[in-house]
Amino acid sequence: MKISTWNVNGLRSTIRRGFEGWISENKSELICLQEVKMQEDLLTKTLFFPYNTYWNTARKRGYSGVATLVSPKLNLSSVERGIGDNVIDNEGRILLMEFGSYILINIYAPHSHRKLTRLEMKLLFFSRFLSYLREIKRRGKPIIIVGDMNIAHKEIDLANPATNKKNAGFLPEERQCMTSLIEEGYIDAFRKFCSESGHYTWWSVRKGVRERNIGWRLDYILVDIRLADRVLSCTHFPNQRGSDHCPVTVDIDI
Repeated sequence: MKISTWNVNGLRSTIRRGFEGWISENKSELICLQEVKMQEDLLTKTLFFPYNTYWNTARKRGYSGVATLVSPKLNLSSVERGIGDNVIDNEGRILLMEFGSYILINIYAPHSHRKLTRLEMKLLFFSRFLSYLREIKRRGKPIIIVGDMNIAHKEIDLANPATNKKNAGFLPEERQCMTSLIEEGYIDAFRKFCSESGHYTWWSVRKGVRERNIGWRLDYILVDIRLADRVLSCTHFPNQRGSDHCPVTVDIDI
């Protein structure tokens, strides 16, 4: 089965720039989108046919939000929007899908912002998400977490680590959030197959930056360690345009 994640940075804009073609070619059974920046309406009920689409949108219109597209072939047991915390849930950042033998969590972590005005919010988000995750683990099913963490975890995960050590997305406390998350019992699926630098999922929109591959790896697929041997591949698609992020896809035997 294939699971894909993509921060579309405004779904309406991405739809106008080849999104349908990507879905058709990608053929994932599950597609997790972040930063959709729109509310569900009558159009979106049929927009991704034949997928069934589930949303968790922010109260503030045109901001944040996640959506998960589910193949009708899959037997979905339940959907949970948010973690039961008003501070976190107002921004529509977490969407859980429970299936018969596993759980999928679609996540869009806050950005700390250039002047670190939201660093405190980001650290709070990860702290509360970890507590929530521990509760979910009690169900006994392996968990797959996908989405935009807004963190480059290690030095190989961005083009210029030396000059970014004090910048949002690569601060020690942010990187520790990723470490703490992985230490809960997950593998970074992409790093199972690739230990090299130069593989990124986000680039500045400034002219020439993406072409020169001056990027950051901010988008992850974290797989429960119990499923590690079932991960067959994990791939970035940097040539896919339509957003300042690119999609990531995992092929997993589940």
